[in-house]
Amino acid sequence: MIFGNSAQVNKTRAWKKLVKHYKKMRDVEMRGLFRKDPQRAERYNINLDAMMLDYSKNRITDRTMAYLIALAKTCKLPEKIEAMFRGDKINHTEKRAVLHVALRNRENTPIMVDGRNVMPEVNAVLAKMRKFSEAVRLGKFTGHTGKKLVNIVNIGIGGSDLGPKMAVEALRKYWSKDINCYFISNIDGTACSEVLNKLNPEETLFIICSKTFTTIETLTNARTCRKWLVDALGEHAVAKHFVAVSTNAEEVAKFGIDTENMFEFWDFVGGRYSMWSAIGLIIAIAVGMDNFEKMLDGAHEMDMHFKYTELQKNIPVVLGLLSVWYTNFFNFRSLAIIPYDQYLHYLPAHLQQLIMESNGKFVSTQDEYVRYCTSPVVFGGAGTDVQHSFFQLIHQGTSVIPCDIIVPAISHNEVGDHHEILLANALAQGEALMKGKTVKEAYDEMRRAGKSKEEAKRLKKYKSFSGNRPSNTILFKKIDPFALGMLVAMYEHKTFVEGVIWDIDSFDQMGVELGKQMALSLLPELQNQASSISHDSSTENLVSVIKRLRK
Repeated sequence: MIFGNSAQVNKTRAWKKLVKHYKKMRDVEMRGLFRKDPQRAERYNINLDAMMLDYSKNRITDRTMAYLIALAKTCKLPEKIEAMFRGDKINHTEKRAVLHVALRNRENTPIMVDGRNVMPEVNAVLAKMRKFSEAVRLGKFTGHTGKKLVNIVNIGIGGSDLGPKMAVEALRKYWSKDINCYFISNIDGTACSEVLNKLNPEETLFIICSKTFTTIETLTNARTCRKWLVDALGEHAVAKHFVAVSTNAEEVAKFGIDTENMFEFWDFVGGRYSMWSAIGLIIAIAVGMDNFEKMLDGAHEMDMHFKYTELQKNIPVVLGLLSVWYTNFFNFRSLAIIPYDQYLHYLPAHLQQLIMESNGKFVSTQDEYVRYCTSPVVFGGAGTDVQHSFFQLIHQGTSVIPCDIIVPAISHNEVGDHHEILLANALAQGEALMKGKTVKEAYDEMRRAGKSKEEAKRLKKYKSFSGNRPSNTILFKKIDPFALGMLVAMYEHKTFVEGVIWDIDSFDQMGVELGKQMALSLLPELQNQASSISHDSSTENLVSVIKRLRK
């Protein structure tokens, strides 16, 4: 099996070549690169079915890409891609396979884990999802009083919330007309109360998403929803209004859920990669299983592209290597993801978890502390809104922040000139980030606009833009289920590429554990129970102040 690299990546010859190359590239202007090469946009783009990646607005040359590809090969990226698809236990800290690709293996080729083909189990769950989602949509599976279940509430946290919520919203145009979707994740009681206040218990179905059925936030919210339902309809209503996505049949049954309505998923699927599994049940109910499977089809298309395409023309590979180039050589430590599609406004939040939970690590697969940055800080939002929030920093801030600009050529809502204006803004941002505006250009522009020499001279620096700021444009025909599947799978594989180069395990999430452990130790004290665990003086003082305020 292939786990770590033979040496930390920053000690390799390939890395050192990139260090030297960076010194030649750090002051290169993209404006000049475009002037010298009229075919640049054609050479630095990749087409795949209904999507295109334009990565020409980056501080790269052919030599840059050759050096980055050499680095990928030094880190055995092709072999590690094969290892993932083969079912090797590449999540080496937890000794697990990483097979979200099996969930969308539309060719149904055997994928082996510990000597068994997992595809029959995957297909069985998909069939069960189809049967149940259609029964709910058609009103054949009804609530306790016989009413159709039209309010679907997903109770989960992390990957059991962010992925399904993003996908459901992204595909809102495909919802069944009488279905409404809600999500409860935060342990803050407000999150639960605000959803329940909108609902009629007779028409509400709850989906509890917890692999172990012990996640404190999810189970606390679930019990509150259970009490709300029982107070309205009685204890016997639970089995008709709750289903579970879990592996813990005993606890599911104790809750009152019919285990026939329990949907399984597996250890080889991490939470942030789980929307393709039964965790996506709310997606299937909202948009129909046919559309859910079209989303799987799109993801599978990207899987096959990632698995079989040469590195130079491989979209996730190129994006991952560009991320390494900026993160580790230019020290650009952030990434902005900007979808110019209102339905994708939850996408940056989902990708925050995918990227930062996967690659926010400081120990390599060789059990050594790494001495280089292993993940950018990811943020974003829907264009054009974000042009009026953080784009000031992106254009004129002292930190350079690479951007991914996601653009659909066709809107689901072609209203007047709205989409043309949206497209114009999306394309203009990439061009403005690359070109900028020199002090002289700013001065001349103001003079042409009638400003006095004195006023133009006073404002010319304020009106200038440094430019030379990188961006990728990811263009789709339309954000339909197939395109959404491609898009999310692309980022999953890009994240894997980064992790391979940085030689970290992208598939555990041990960094989320410590705070939760400490919360459990503090809970008894906040509940006025004795605790044998001592805390620092700041924490102890905060506990006493909170208890006093709550009295």
